[in-house]
Amino acid sequence: MKVVTIALNTYRESIRDKVLYGLVLFSIIFIGASRILKPLTIGEELKVTKDMGLASISFFGLLIAVFIGTRLLYEEIEKKTIYTIISKPLKRWQFLLGKYIGLLLVILTVVIIMTLWIYLVLWLTTRTFDVTLLLGIFYIFLELMVITAISLFFSTFSTPIMSGLITFMLYFTGHLTRDILIFAELTKSRIVTIISHIIYFILPNLSNFNIKGEIVHKVPLETAFLLYSLSYGILYTIFLLLLSVIIFQKRDF
Repeated sequence: MKVVTIALNTYRESIRDKVLYGLVLFSIIFIGASRILKPLTIGEELKVTKDMGLASISFFGLLIAVFIGTRLLYEEIEKKTIYTIISKPLKRWQFLLGKYIGLLLVILTVVIIMTLWIYLVLWLTTRTFDVTLLLGIFYIFLELMVITAISLFFSTFSTPIMSGLITFMLYFTGHLTRDILIFAELTKSRIVTIISHIIYFILPNLSNFNIKGEIVHKVPLETAFLLYSLSYGILYTIFLLLLSVIIFQKRDF
């Protein structure tokens, strides 16, 4: 119950953030731009709209997770409200989990709004309703779930700027983890191979959630891969939250 209370308070505070409104507005404009490109994409309107829509959710969702996620704990500490909160009969893990769930609810709200807007633009542009798009959006949300956990993890011991930079860096490298393994296979050095495999298992493998190309071009996806990616996202998020709790427990306030 305490976790739910913290989550709802976080949701109410974050949903009023001006940065959030700005990002949502830009995302809506970006998705709507596919209508402007219609004369230039004769016969490809469906693919272009789906591609721009999925890219918008992924990109602007990332910005929300980073810009709001990295400030969640920092603002509590700066305003010294953290002292009032931890003095109450509230465990630190409950506070941290509530913060995470609250931000995740904000991201979910934004994703739903953008999804409805994508389908509206799709209908106005192509008069079609592609259900498979929801699968791509779901896996984008899974990725954002991991990114939010990453930003929260670094915010437990770092400043918002540093947390944001590291999260962005991990986002981009997380999409290159498979390339790291390919690079390791091409080298003859055993040390490079070992280091590459260590990096591969430590870094978040965000390419597991990147099925945008398959969705846009209607390429069939294996059920085993989808289940693996789902399990990976949940387990990696739990792992990051556990690390966040451990670090947060040791901090002196």
